[in-house]
Amino acid sequence: MYRLSMKIIHFLFLFFSLSVIAQPQVPQEYFDNPLNIPLVLSGTFGELRSNHFHSGLDIKTQQRQGLDVLAAANGYVSRIKIQHYGYGKALYIQHPNGYTTVYGHLKNFSPEIEAYIKKRQYTNETYEIELFPEAGELKVSQNQLIAFSGNTGGSGGPHLHFEIRDGNQRPMNPKLFGIEIKDSRPPLVNSLFAYPLDDESHVNNSAKRQKVRLIPLQDGNFTTEKIEACGNIGFGVSTVDQLDGAPNKNGIYKIKTSVNGDHIFNLNFNRFSFSETRYLNQLIDYEYYINHRSRVQKLFVEAGNPLSLFENVVSEGKLEIKDSLDYNYNITITDFAGNKRIIRIPISGKYSGNIQPKEKVKTDYFVSANQAFSAEENGIDFYIPKNSLYNDTYLDIEFKSDTLKFHHDDTPIHKNITVGFDVSKYSEEDREKMYIARLGYGNKPLYNNTNKKAKRFTAKIRTFGQYTLASDVTPPKINPVNFNDGQWISSNNTLKVKISDDLSGIKNYRAVVNGKFILMEYEYKNNTLTHDFNDGVVTDTENNFKIIVTDNIGNSNTYEATFFRKSDT
Repeated sequence: MYRLSMKIIHFLFLFFSLSVIAQPQVPQEYFDNPLNIPLVLSGTFGELRSNHFHSGLDIKTQQRQGLDVLAAANGYVSRIKIQHYGYGKALYIQHPNGYTTVYGHLKNFSPEIEAYIKKRQYTNETYEIELFPEAGELKVSQNQLIAFSGNTGGSGGPHLHFEIRDGNQRPMNPKLFGIEIKDSRPPLVNSLFAYPLDDESHVNNSAKRQKVRLIPLQDGNFTTEKIEACGNIGFGVSTVDQLDGAPNKNGIYKIKTSVNGDHIFNLNFNRFSFSETRYLNQLIDYEYYINHRSRVQKLFVEAGNPLSLFENVVSEGKLEIKDSLDYNYNITITDFAGNKRIIRIPISGKYSGNIQPKEKVKTDYFVSANQAFSAEENGIDFYIPKNSLYNDTYLDIEFKSDTLKFHHDDTPIHKNITVGFDVSKYSEEDREKMYIARLGYGNKPLYNNTNKKAKRFTAKIRTFGQYTLASDVTPPKINPVNFNDGQWISSNNTLKVKISDDLSGIKNYRAVVNGKFILMEYEYKNNTLTHDFNDGVVTDTENNFKIIVTDNIGNSNTYEATFFRKSDT
């Protein structure tokens, strides 16, 4: 009876606590930790990443692979996705309460799940695969072994990517569910900026973005020198959090602002949808990020930004500063554990008739964000769909020879833009080896997936820069790693080869032994293909190995060798 009463009290406490801080009401103590080690994070929910918010927790695995990954709650495996990039090997578990948990960058799976996957990979003769098991096929219990941690896909080191998604497949902050991570340190503040937001506004006698000097206080908070401003202005802050046990610079949980004690802005990382995640590029000062590699979060809402992360925003979070009036603007940055940093900014309204104006470069190519736009010259064209840009923009465009100078990469693109090239002057043989490339560092051509028609090539792009026609006539390289032609390799557990392509990149590969398909796992970070002899496909003593690797243009290379193994029969 006592335990029941305490549970009721605990529930009521959580209910009212969650209500007060406006967090979603979610089940507590339903999900368990997915690893049998103390949880230390390298990445937090909502963390600002390239073109997206981080959708889960990145849990450190002590710089190792192969740790047991456990089901966070009862349920069944509803989805399995194996790909070269992204989450690599990933497992999705559907739970009876409507939530889904996701486990990414896995090394491999528990024996039952591994056998289920391998059977279908061999049937389809492919490594990359996506499966949707029926509800009764792969049931799991809480804390049951489901996989082993790894470093597959777009992972920068061994860790487990862990998500909790709601019934609409929107990722939610796992910490809301009672998964505790030690954090005794308040967020760090790197820099602060003030933004005049229209032609009539100015800060410290300038219409340009202004960096504001932070003055540290003894209590760990900050103040600034008094700012002189007039008109509509906003602020932006570069801030990160550091949790206990790791030096990683993680995302913060909440930012609130107020002016003269009145709340005007709240950014809260509780939940978002994947359809809105690219609007991160409008939340941050994208131009500053590209040029300085620091993400400044704007504490105001620009037109057309639909992010659901905003809460209780007044006047779009902007300040209307009037001449001869004083204002106190506060920024409160909070991590999930409740540790805070406060920045107090005194503002004096002072009109200036002699301000330093913003530099406005006008060109012949003005694009309204809410209208489509196209242009063509010298056999090169582009089409910008409606709402591909976040703001009305003058584009810096040059059509020259076979190269399109297409504005600057510090302007973000939201929807795909199409660039096209007339290739009628090239022979059919030449066109087979050509593709559209973006010129990267040192003018290296970076492959863009190219749609080829007889006389016109097109590509979908999401980054401004220089685009040109490039050619790739060199086939991929293939080199054996742990065997040689004619060698006995009975003691090998695996068969490994390295593959690489310097220009258009690897598109596909196929390997056979004695004419029979063998599964080879591609790890693009070290250009290695690996076959596991435990698959039981290679059973003969003398084995003829053949692999064909093809790049994105269609150049192919073939490697053949004979190896010997002690027969299983």
